[in-house]
Amino acid sequence: MTTPSRPAEGIPEGTAPEGPAPDGTTDPEGAPDGTTAPEGTAPEGTPLEGTAPAGATTLLVIAKEPLPGRAKTRLCPPCTPQQAAGLAAAALHDTLQAVRAMPAARRVLVLSGQPGAWLPPGFDVVPQCSGGLDERLAAAFAAAGTGPALLVGMDTPQMTPALLEPALGPDGWQECDAWFGPALDGGFWALGLARPDPALLRGVPMSTATTGQAQLDRLAREGLRVRRLPALRDVDTAEDAVRVAAEAPGSRFATAVDAVPELRPYRPGIPAGRSPEDAAPHRTAAP
Repeated sequence: MTTPSRPAEGIPEGTAPEGPAPDGTTDPEGAPDGTTAPEGTAPEGTPLEGTAPAGATTLLVIAKEPLPGRAKTRLCPPCTPQQAAGLAAAALHDTLQAVRAMPAARRVLVLSGQPGAWLPPGFDVVPQCSGGLDERLAAAFAAAGTGPALLVGMDTPQMTPALLEPALGPDGWQECDAWFGPALDGGFWALGLARPDPALLRGVPMSTATTGQAQLDRLAREGLRVRRLPALRDVDTAEDAVRVAAEAPGSRFATAVDAVPELRPYRPGIPAGRSPEDAAPHRTAAP
């Protein structure tokens, strides 16, 4: 979330085709073989069609349309822009499916670009505002309305409903004003506010190794009681993609990573042809 890909020069919003799969075929949901993956390939805890548990918290997902040259550009090289877009589509798919499985008062996709066939039902879509990432995150919380809100990005497809259960359970906001999920790169992958206040994010320096600490400092200066979620790895680099895929065996993202030959050198100890679920997962620990 804290290290966003920069748009490629000369590619206007919404004009490129839907993000192709890693093998070059067009698949708006990012399946690696160009087909629509069955429900059973989504992460554990994904709801079946038409189910969406209710809760007290508004869930926000801030994301970028998975287009070649715009999404996950830090994966290039070794990936091609088309492969990177396919991985972005897979990560977004897994993230949205996980959010569908979580109890929520409302589910909102805060999107840069246009929604595609990868968008499941049950989400309101609002456009991202212009400006820096701090302004876009602030505007996302402003769109949440009243009541508690929790925001995640599309860079942690290993996220599961269980990881956010402490924040979304019936006691999630008792004696708690904010939830904070640190990222291993120094940023954060989740931020929850009992009373969404855009001013809590504006001016926080983003996309640095100290972004997470700066955000925590801002919350502390306002006297908020903060509880922490486990630390997760963002998908920014090729190594990140391989490690995250190993943490989420059976996910759309893991399948997509396994289909990109260019990523195999980043999988030490995993012979070509083996899937990420055969590898021992890389564990991350809460700080």
